[in-house]
Amino acid sequence: MGIVRLGKMHLRWCKRCNVPILASEKCGNCGTSTVQVDMTPPGDARPAFQHDMELIRRVIDSQFGEGSGKVVVPEGKIVVLSKVPGLDRMDEVIIDGEVIGSLRYDLGKGWTFVCRMSAARKLQRVMRKGMVVADDGAIAPLLNNNNLMAPGVVDAYEGIRKGDEVIVVDKDLMAISTGTARMTTEEMLLRGKGVAVKTRWASEQKIDFPSPTGQTWNDVIKANATTMEEHISEAIRFMKETIAKNKVPAIVSFSGGKDSLACLLLAIDAGLRLPVLFLNTGLEFPETVEYVHMMKEKYDLDLIEEKAPKNAFFGNFDYFGPPGRDFRWCCKTNKLGPTVRAIMEHFPDGVLSFIGQRRYESEQRADKPRVWKNPWTPGQIGASPIQNWTSLHVWLYIFMKRAPYNPWYERGLDRIGCYLCPASNLAEIEMVLANEGPLRDWDSKLREYAKSHGISEGWVDLGLWRWRRVPPSILDELVKIGFSPDDLRQRKVLPAGDSVKKLRLRMEEGFSPCMLGFSIEGAFNRELDIERAANILNMVGKVEKNISEGWCTVCNITVFQEGAIIARGKEQETIKEKVETVRRVVVKAEECVGCGVCVARCKEGALVLVQDRISIDEARCIHCRRCIEPCPAISFGDTTFDF
Repeated sequence: MGIVRLGKMHLRWCKRCNVPILASEKCGNCGTSTVQVDMTPPGDARPAFQHDMELIRRVIDSQFGEGSGKVVVPEGKIVVLSKVPGLDRMDEVIIDGEVIGSLRYDLGKGWTFVCRMSAARKLQRVMRKGMVVADDGAIAPLLNNNNLMAPGVVDAYEGIRKGDEVIVVDKDLMAISTGTARMTTEEMLLRGKGVAVKTRWASEQKIDFPSPTGQTWNDVIKANATTMEEHISEAIRFMKETIAKNKVPAIVSFSGGKDSLACLLLAIDAGLRLPVLFLNTGLEFPETVEYVHMMKEKYDLDLIEEKAPKNAFFGNFDYFGPPGRDFRWCCKTNKLGPTVRAIMEHFPDGVLSFIGQRRYESEQRADKPRVWKNPWTPGQIGASPIQNWTSLHVWLYIFMKRAPYNPWYERGLDRIGCYLCPASNLAEIEMVLANEGPLRDWDSKLREYAKSHGISEGWVDLGLWRWRRVPPSILDELVKIGFSPDDLRQRKVLPAGDSVKKLRLRMEEGFSPCMLGFSIEGAFNRELDIERAANILNMVGKVEKNISEGWCTVCNITVFQEGAIIARGKEQETIKEKVETVRRVVVKAEECVGCGVCVARCKEGALVLVQDRISIDEARCIHCRRCIEPCPAISFGDTTFDF
């Protein structure tokens, strides 16, 4: 995976105090010079909680023998993690100001610890697994980052498999390199031809002097006090100035995650008694909802909780199928819809929303301005006080304030969202499934879907449901570990007896001699609710209709109840564009999911929700077309017609 640079690399280290330092070249505790931590971008460092450290130790134990984990990750040390690009989850592990290795989750295999040389040197005298002994003649090539060839193997511990992470030592059992086994133990000991270990890291023997122990996060807070006060003051100043520039009410958007918690704490520190908006998507962890309500009581918050309709997700699942990273219909039905309704009800003249967005989260957020207008929710201005903070800034602030935080952070998650979010990586899904909760029901739902669509259960086990089009990098990895992508792909064919018949349109076009113009004739694949279609087609233009006869006409295009459509015109491209617009609005009418996005876009007040579906007040509608899109029914449930 390529390097992703999203901003300044903040993490430094005080070797005397043995604590992480944010950006400052001097330790705020002892005053000595700090050193830059040599880590992989984007550098979004965060604290390792007890769960994280225990997981790292277990993985190291499984690879190198019982007790190895505590040698590499001892008690009484500050441990920092930093997420780096990978196929799934991968975190660099930082101790004593140095990256000692990476904790990586591999598809079809699970967790692996990738050792760097500092960890290898700690393990060289205690490891009972995963060791390969190199011949003296192989040492110099290894130190030049060459691979260990089979003739250079003197010995190898039992149980090494192809693909295992191993440590290569000399005859004195001093670590020389680390890398990936390309042979099994038995194949290495044959000393034939080929690569035995592909070298990843190598260095000459050296003595690592012990670093101070016994540090706590209170020591880290003390050492970073000045830097944190500067960041807090700047964020509070930004909030006050942004409120002054925008003459609309201000709120804090609170999701129950750490970043929105930081925004909430900043508002409190600033003396701003702002309402707090919590969008309960119906897909939140139960602990998240409990946590938000607890925070309401603790801080006496003016909480606005907007809930998605009970069936907003599962009521649309049969139509859309599982959501995906490239198919996020759930964000529109369960998040966007409630947002629009909350703003319309509580802030009809607009609102300034302080949001916990940070540049280090993604390339998209790194490119986003600090203040922006939301195109999906007219009237909402978004602003991020912590845009340039790393996770470590956020966590130190939370620790400084001694604020409660979502319990899922101490269970291994580094981001909190919907429990079934397709943006989750497979490692996080595994962590959540290890606990009782609604994700187990979702897992069962996915398996039922796979069975009814003729898909292998590997589609669920490997998390392939998270894409409509699985990325080539994932497909390549599946082939490497022995899976056939064809057996795991999602089928497009609906099962026999499926009650859902998606709306599609088949068209024929051409010159009409009798009309001396261009004509298009076609048909939708099912009968239409013509009264509803006629109502919603007011978005396009003035509608003529005869409901008793089963037809309506707009812009010289006639739509019939049985699904037929007829269009006439003199210019081919113009009439095709009009037909496409009508088709999309018919889809919108038939497949409306009641998200309310279009309702908020109507400045005339012509759109309302009736029984969770849109309806148009024809007397108010001016046919401006602003409300046609964006629309999840069109974006995600739609299939463009074929000529």
